[in-house]
Amino acid sequence: MATNVQTQIAGDVKDFALADLGKRRTEWAFQSMPVVNLLMKEFSNSKPLAGVRVSACLHVTSETANLMIALKAGGADAVLCASNPLSTQDDVAAHLSRDHGIPTYAIKGEDNAVYYAHLSAVADHRPHMTMDDGADLVNLLHTKRKELLGNVIGGTEETTTGVIRLRAMAKEGVLGYPVIAVNDALTKHLFDNRYGTGQSTIDGIIRATNMLLAGTTFVVAGYGWCGRGVAMRARGLGANVIVTEIDPTKAIEALMDGFRVMTMEEAAPIGDFFVTLTGNKHVIRKEHFEVIKNNAVVCNSGHFNVEIDLEGLSKMSRSRREMREFVEEFTLPTGRKICVLGEGRLINLAAAEGHPASVMDMSFANQLLGAEYMVKNHKNLQKIVYSVPDDLDKRVAKLKLASMDVNIDVLTPEQEHYLASWSEGT
Repeated sequence: MATNVQTQIAGDVKDFALADLGKRRTEWAFQSMPVVNLLMKEFSNSKPLAGVRVSACLHVTSETANLMIALKAGGADAVLCASNPLSTQDDVAAHLSRDHGIPTYAIKGEDNAVYYAHLSAVADHRPHMTMDDGADLVNLLHTKRKELLGNVIGGTEETTTGVIRLRAMAKEGVLGYPVIAVNDALTKHLFDNRYGTGQSTIDGIIRATNMLLAGTTFVVAGYGWCGRGVAMRARGLGANVIVTEIDPTKAIEALMDGFRVMTMEEAAPIGDFFVTLTGNKHVIRKEHFEVIKNNAVVCNSGHFNVEIDLEGLSKMSRSRREMREFVEEFTLPTGRKICVLGEGRLINLAAAEGHPASVMDMSFANQLLGAEYMVKNHKNLQKIVYSVPDDLDKRVAKLKLASMDVNIDVLTPEQEHYLASWSEGT
């Protein structure tokens, strides 16, 4: 696999010489993760994950590093691989393996063969618990590594796309163990998806292109929490935002939030920037490429690189070339050019650094509490997808507020009685 790997350290990373930088970046992120810090201290004392083998398939970033360190502090025997070929921070991967003894299998830009070899490596850990972002590891265990399912007591899933896949498995009755949908926690998707994806997606686009958004027409495909965040931030930078949707309720919401709503067919000839955040396949495809505006910039911030039909675009194009790092220009037979960012993969992680640490603090606090909950309760759970228990979700919110020195009101006994009764009216 990778070169420069020291055999005495488990894992497969680009270069262990990068570990010092990864250490500093991980420490920098930790300063903005007070809830994970509090839980790490608690876990260090209680060891709720003692003896539990955890195989994680997540974006290998400085924020994820702090999650993995906290898992180990709680007693877990953890290993990590990347959940996307372009999302790894190589210095962080080196730091985790070298300085914390957490075998990490991740190299930014790895091809599909290496990506799946890394998935297999964390599966070889014979996990008691999986921690996934997109459900690729879960899928591997249910297809090519079924012999390992008997070891697994449960898992957690970080993102919308993974939850959709897992719920489909549960509906078909093939899910082999219970999974907690961390993405469903209010303290995850209301903040991580909206504010994290909103800021980091715009960050990735600007880093990749160095283009001005003000005055441009910016098309957002999908108005879930991620789409809401991107639309909000693009408007904040002066772009004229268009939203495309298939859900009539979300379309009305986007309209009432002040955005234009139309079909992708209508948006294609007038958009300057296009971002897909739907979790679905071929949201931008041949019929859109045929009419898309010259020099349009197209990218994706959904989990998998299927939202833009890159194979179809390649077949239509007479040439393609790299213009800048993470910017590839496709020239159509008519001479019109389309620029695709980050190979159609998650632009916020391909060209930038993903979500800010302060918002991942809540998401990964949910991961920690979800793992603890699974260890304590797995014997009483069915092989289905569960939401994060409400009391854990609220605990994360309370800890976050406390870390920010923010106080909120408490119900008086009179108010509690009023809310619990039905006899008092006007």
